Amino acid sequence: MTLILVLITLNSSFSIAAIQANLALDQKLKSMSLKEKLKLLEEKQSGKTDHFIFDLPVTYNHKVSQWIGYYQTKGKTFFRNWLEKASKYMPYIQSELKKEGLPGDLGYMVMIESGFSASAVSTAQAVGPWQFIGSTGKSYGLNQNYWLDERRDLQKSTRAAVKYLKDLYTEFGSWYLVAASYNMGENGLRKQIKKNNTKDYWELVRRKALPTETQEYVPKILAALMIAKAPNLYGFRNLDPEFPVNYEYVQAPSGTDLDMLADYMSVTRKSLRDINAELVLGYIPKSQGHHWIRIPVGSLSVARQFFRDQNKKSALD
Repeated sequence: MTLILVLITLNSSFSIAAIQANLALDQKLKSMSLKEKLKLLEEKQSGKTDHFIFDLPVTYNHKVSQWIGYYQTKGKTFFRNWLEKASKYMPYIQSELKKEGLPGDLGYMVMIESGFSASAVSTAQAVGPWQFIGSTGKSYGLNQNYWLDERRDLQKSTRAAVKYLKDLYTEFGSWYLVAASYNMGENGLRKQIKKNNTKDYWELVRRKALPTETQEYVPKILAALMIAKAPNLYGFRNLDPEFPVNYEYVQAPSGTDLDMLADYMSVTRKSLRDINAELVLGYIPKSQGHHWIRIPVGSLSVARQFFRDQNKKSALD
């Protein structure tokens, strides 16, 4: 892999001078050993360079290279699926991150955490796209009960994650350590930083001070974002991107069943459930009050008619 693939973005706004400079650097790389190339790449992506396609510091080393290779081979099928889903989810995620002054590339954490799946559940009972455990989710305002789990909602969980990531960065001051603490927990990372007297993520990895999963977590993210920036260059061609669903909100009364509403509006049950993933059981219990739900754009009047019909039916029962 050449440095030019890492440093430049293929768009018309890139200056001729910058292209020439990177071409010259690329020629220089051809005479270097692999070890020298990796060292130069790490120096160039330390966050102190004028790179054009990343807003996170990018380290290219053996671990990152291994994960790139894995995603290109054994993991190619599911990674291709992730890339296609990224078109649907990343614009919103990155816009929310950037609103708060955070690197948009942190959004690739969601790709690694859950593959953008609202229904993803880990062995530690972390749930949703951002894989919040129950206690952390509640701490950041995500409601959870037997019929509702806001950790599954992309918009609500992303806004909560942005707050959480900001808090982690305030404490640790390094995006690599932010990712590590997100993966392993703040308390465990604090202990290892104190024990090893270093806040260098790669040094902690070298000393095997972090859990194996956390040692691989940042390399996975880096590999994912590097491929996602230029998928063709890594063998992911002819992607079939998914696109965001345009929706609007309506206040649904208690007792609303999403499947029945979907049938009434002539949309698929899955599509309506997907944009209302927080409704774990697919309905609003009669014991609850009204709840705002999402419906496809243009179906507001139909949805309201459904609610009126259901209300009449309940009155007759």
